[in-house]
Amino acid sequence: MRPALRLLPLPLCIAFSLNAHAADDMPPNWGLCPVQDVVKPFAEAQAAPEGLGISNTEQATDIEGDALSGTEENPVFNGNVTLRRGNQFMGADQLTYDKGQEHYTAEGSIRYQGSGLRMTAASAEGDQAKDTHIIRDLDYQLLSHRGNGGAESVILTGDIGSLHGATYSTCPPESRHWELRAGRIDIDTDKGVAVARGATLRVGKVPVIYLPWFMFPTDERRRSGLLFPSVSNSSRNGFDWKQPIYLNLAPNYDATLSPRLMTERGVQLGAQFRYLVEGGAGTVEGTWMPDDDLRNRDRSLLKYSAFQNLSQNWQARANLNWISDTRYYEDFNNSLDGLSQSTSFSEIGIYGRGHGWEAAVTADHWQLADSLLTESVLPYNRMPRGYVRWERALGLRFVGGVDAEAVRFQHPDPAIDAGSRLDVKPWISLPLEGDSWFLRPTAAFRHTAYRLDESLTASKSRSRSQPIFSLDSGLFFDRDATVKGKDYLQTIEPRLYYLRVPYAYQDDMPLFDTQPLTFSWGQLFRDNRYSGADRQADANQLTLAVSTRMIRQADGHERFSASLGQIRYFDESRVRIPGEPITEKGRSAWVADANYAPTDRWTIGASYQWDPKFNRTDLASVRARYMLPDDGLFNIAYRYRRGLIEQTDISFLYPINASWSIVGRHYYSLYDNKALETLAGVQWDSCCVAVRLVGRRYVHNRAGDLSNAIMFEIELKGLGSAGQDTRRTLRRAILGYNRDDLYLVPPQTATGQPTPPDTVTDASP
Repeated sequence: MRPALRLLPLPLCIAFSLNAHAADDMPPNWGLCPVQDVVKPFAEAQAAPEGLGISNTEQATDIEGDALSGTEENPVFNGNVTLRRGNQFMGADQLTYDKGQEHYTAEGSIRYQGSGLRMTAASAEGDQAKDTHIIRDLDYQLLSHRGNGGAESVILTGDIGSLHGATYSTCPPESRHWELRAGRIDIDTDKGVAVARGATLRVGKVPVIYLPWFMFPTDERRRSGLLFPSVSNSSRNGFDWKQPIYLNLAPNYDATLSPRLMTERGVQLGAQFRYLVEGGAGTVEGTWMPDDDLRNRDRSLLKYSAFQNLSQNWQARANLNWISDTRYYEDFNNSLDGLSQSTSFSEIGIYGRGHGWEAAVTADHWQLADSLLTESVLPYNRMPRGYVRWERALGLRFVGGVDAEAVRFQHPDPAIDAGSRLDVKPWISLPLEGDSWFLRPTAAFRHTAYRLDESLTASKSRSRSQPIFSLDSGLFFDRDATVKGKDYLQTIEPRLYYLRVPYAYQDDMPLFDTQPLTFSWGQLFRDNRYSGADRQADANQLTLAVSTRMIRQADGHERFSASLGQIRYFDESRVRIPGEPITEKGRSAWVADANYAPTDRWTIGASYQWDPKFNRTDLASVRARYMLPDDGLFNIAYRYRRGLIEQTDISFLYPINASWSIVGRHYYSLYDNKALETLAGVQWDSCCVAVRLVGRRYVHNRAGDLSNAIMFEIELKGLGSAGQDTRRTLRRAILGYNRDDLYLVPPQTATGQPTPPDTVTDASP
């Protein structure tokens, strides 16, 4: 028998209405909350049919029961009554249907499952003609989200529904740490909005928030409204409240306003506008503080980032930044990253890439962001810059290519001379290799020419031409090894790299964008020890290096690796920049790197550079990590570079038990004899609630002054969090704090939910 019943058309309004705002900007940790069935599965429920491609509303309803009585116009189903339509299931002890009035009544052990919801109720009745349904005394469990609750009754009329006496929580019923209650919720699923009246948020048994009326979405459609605020307190800014307001302007663009109150500084206004167009997207954001009480001036920032696909191979990109003053990053960034940022960089260009080639035409600009420096230290602006890189197989195993660049240099300080540069480097190589060896001879010719705006001599032109020859070779030896009953593959990989570049006089050439590269393992195998094209080092040198690895054959895990290398200079290198020491004939510093994992929990690494000519250490770095059970960890590191830094860094996350853990970091500069950041905190985590209290003392300006901050956050999992975002601070300070949380979090809508992936979130290139 197949009456045209529209089976429970809107039960999902319960799930959507009470879970629409139940999302945080980061995935909650449900480790203490194993999946449990608040509403037990129904043995009679069937899985959704696969491969039909037909929605539930287009399918008929099948009704079965142990007995059928009544008349043809008024059938009565008794005993194990089941109704099925698509992936929906409903069970009852008895169902009566009046065909003339199109009215049904279901009684006794009402059970429903489908479309992400499982529910039990005492009774249900409905009028099919008016599309009105009433469900009484129900309990529900969300299948696609961790949420459960109940309602005294649900009244559904078409796309309109009303829930009376509704509750929602992600906590299990026996441990209700928090619960959301509403006297009445009116839902319009067609418009995707709901209005709650008499809503109360309870933490434990204590009501903490009461809202007599508020509107919120019932689905993932973006809606204008308030996002979760950010609240903190520090000795630098005072009480700090930031309240984002989301504006859904159109399907392909939106905006977020962010007024911010800092009691020590004043009021700051912030805004972000995002757009999404065919083949491109962009974001404009900025802040403005009319009068900073601490600086006695207006403060502002403006940023624009965007991309636009022009064709299959070409794309336009922009990353523009502007700040009102040199102290902006220092004052409004609460991490050490703000102190290390001494410039603000902007770039715009058109970029292309294809098979064996890439090219671009760009322009970039630097702005000073360090109050202790002057504009004379800024890099040159490149306005414009064009480059092309081309590589092709030439036959007979030869490979050739060209690297070319043309740049117009301008400096923010008008007193510093500017000019143009053309750099062209054609090359040809013969890569030969086998299973256990490789040999790559390469010949290149580099020509660099300048046209200077000002010159102390009569000629404003400069040029330099040099041939470059290199020979890179290596061997691979491997053998099977057994260590403590486990099979490993051990390798030994010797490598020789010879470089020959004749000397060319370059002292009369400008230094636009060239600096010596930091000596490291990678520098052993480069054909120039400088960045940029203003200097090409002369060379007659041979690098000798060897690496070894121990790889576990069961899973490919690298248990041990070590590398050692050194350059032998056969001649003194005569090319240098002002202030740079001469690279003398003889041997370079030894470069050593090693990593060792004695167990799957321990990881130890070290880097070391020793200069035998001066009998001194140029660089030393030691790092170790121990992974504690229950996601705990301990990090320790020591970093030293002669004349620049000497630091120690200790951080940890220590679980006391399943719920309690402590966190900490001590980041100390031995070179300055000062702590850069000290952090200590305690965390309490339960199935559905987390609380974090963190104290922090950190360097907040370039003068080295310290600031104190107390951060408190309470997270109601599946609903949201209040207080400052302590997890972001802990993730930055403690390496490995969130092992599985390694992706960027999409922006929120007004409900607190991430924006759907087919909307403006896709704006970031």
